[in-house]
Amino acid sequence: MGYQDIFRAGNEEVNERYELVSGRIREIGTDACVSGSYQDYFRKTAEFLCVLDEILCKALEGELENRTLPECEACNRRIYGELLQENYGDSYANPSAAVRLLGEEYGGLLCFLYTELRGAAAYAFEGRKMHVTIFLELFVEIYNCFERSEGTAPEEIRQILYWFFHDYSEVFAEDKVRDMVDPDYDFFTGIVMGADLSDLRYLYRYGEYVGESEIRTAGFLNTLPEEEIKAMADTMTEGFRIGYEKLGKDLAKKDTVCMEYPMGFERIVRAAIQNLNGMGLAATAYRSPQSSFGMGNGRRRGFCAQFVNPQFAFDHKADAAVYLDKAFVERRLEAMKAAFEQYKKKAARHAGPAVIETFGEEHFTPVQKPEAFSYSGAQKELTVYQAARLGELTNAYIPGDERSFTIIAYPIPAIGEQFEAIFRETVKLNTLNYQKYSDMQQKLIDVLDTADRVHITGKGANRTDLWVKIYPLSDPKKQTAFENCVADVNIPVGEVFTSPVLEGTNGTLHVTQVYLNGLKYKDLTLEFAEGKVTSFTCANFADEEENRKFLLENLMQQHTSLPLGEFAIGTNTTAYRMARTFGIMEKLPILIAEKTGPHFAIGDTCYSHAEETGVFNPDGKEMVAKDNSVSILRKEEETAAGAYLNCHTDITIPYDELGEITVVRKDGSKAWVFRDGRFAAPGTEELNASLLGLER
Repeated sequence: MGYQDIFRAGNEEVNERYELVSGRIREIGTDACVSGSYQDYFRKTAEFLCVLDEILCKALEGELENRTLPECEACNRRIYGELLQENYGDSYANPSAAVRLLGEEYGGLLCFLYTELRGAAAYAFEGRKMHVTIFLELFVEIYNCFERSEGTAPEEIRQILYWFFHDYSEVFAEDKVRDMVDPDYDFFTGIVMGADLSDLRYLYRYGEYVGESEIRTAGFLNTLPEEEIKAMADTMTEGFRIGYEKLGKDLAKKDTVCMEYPMGFERIVRAAIQNLNGMGLAATAYRSPQSSFGMGNGRRRGFCAQFVNPQFAFDHKADAAVYLDKAFVERRLEAMKAAFEQYKKKAARHAGPAVIETFGEEHFTPVQKPEAFSYSGAQKELTVYQAARLGELTNAYIPGDERSFTIIAYPIPAIGEQFEAIFRETVKLNTLNYQKYSDMQQKLIDVLDTADRVHITGKGANRTDLWVKIYPLSDPKKQTAFENCVADVNIPVGEVFTSPVLEGTNGTLHVTQVYLNGLKYKDLTLEFAEGKVTSFTCANFADEEENRKFLLENLMQQHTSLPLGEFAIGTNTTAYRMARTFGIMEKLPILIAEKTGPHFAIGDTCYSHAEETGVFNPDGKEMVAKDNSVSILRKEEETAAGAYLNCHTDITIPYDELGEITVVRKDGSKAWVFRDGRFAAPGTEELNASLLGLER
């Protein structure tokens, strides 16, 4: 049974509802029963929904793949052209424009509705008739309110939106769980495995915005010989397999792996799926959430395309504020639990995600619009609570100590004219000799394991002055406080890391600029006391309150404080040299950037939900620094809810901003890990070869 069978089952009632509501929407496109500026809004929205009707019909009849390239391009423009930067200024999807055109009373709510309806395009392409139906019914219900001669109150509109998401929580929750763990939902894997990937019309079958990046990426990969594609896929799937092997987990108990990938990389994904099939694993895939219901912390997960307009995404990141309250959160949690119960056998045998990330996007400085929705203080607390509970649910049905993952990254054409050269260098980077790095990293660990504290300082404009307390070893011959991380779950190779002791970790972490999840942070400064963030600031905006709000919503993910969950030292000087050579340091993804200097993660430790799983370095020593005084709360029922923060954000100090990394032992003696622009631990000299000739 494939995805079409899943959504066509029991459709008689849905067919009747759809015919009624789609007919009504065609009438709305031509009548004039609402007043003033609202008429244009409802007419334009109805016209868009009629486009979705055409797409849905073609999807159900299997005709989408038969469209000509000009037809595909025209349809893509009809759906997404309005959101392009040059057109967005007057779009009803733009909160500022919606309020200007429709007034403060209704503008924000109608902008929210318009955005949700635009997201329903994904359902049309997937042939999810019931899903399209309920969104069309939502539109007609709100139109009817404006059609009444006596008018309507904004609170009535808000209540309609509230009860829509409340009442259909089960539908959206089931989507999320099923699409992740059930290979019968094969919309995405069906395209990857069944389409002619040499014919780029396949890109338009997803229903996402198809831009130059996706076209050029797919076109470039089509020029590569099959052996190169297979080698890239092998790197990824071997990383996944080795991750299980290294942690002593039994991959034979698993049935599925979720492929999370960007549009344009289908040749690599196809080869990876074939590899997974050879391991006895089926692939699943799901779409990055299009609705406010499924959006989390702003990071896109699953299948996705490049943002049609990053400002549009930024404007709507807190749209759930329209309906978020305690009752809704509890309803959503109940729905998610019911969905996991329905698919609990498949969930228990789900192995985790295999992720392809991209880098090279043009970074943008977001405009914080007062017209955009934002969370109230109470709602911010609810988002934290909701994330924690959702994390607990996921871990209950897909246990963290029984799953793993792997992540790899490649550049996209937006990185510049040297895209192809950078791509090839990245492939080399992803396949570095991990044994050589493992040996050198062990030399670092031998020094770090003698530390009571590690002192990290910046140089030049970097004001870092941070003391990190290291977990004490009771048996140094058998134990280690740092994991020797090679290329398995986290590709490429190149770091050693620990979970710091929070008590005794104090000082300032500063970077002159850093890019995290597509956002640039200027002069980012975090102050730590006893291992927790006590203050945070940046220089993105002239107004300090704007800076704090920006950090709270994006970096801190609504937490007013976060613990230092990880301290690591990146050793991949080859990656650093590549970035400096091509001038792309600021465009590296955190996956690679974290390997190019010491990095510090705020939030959960790297061992979140898997603290009891034994981890051993290649030298046989057991990694024992897996907990801190926050994560250990999981062991007591009354405090367990505060053990996990459900976020983990790495902040890297590049080598050129790094002064020293100094080990300070209990007796006051010192040893240097990094000094004078070079690695200083005996046995790590080879790491410095890639730093030679670069500015110090």
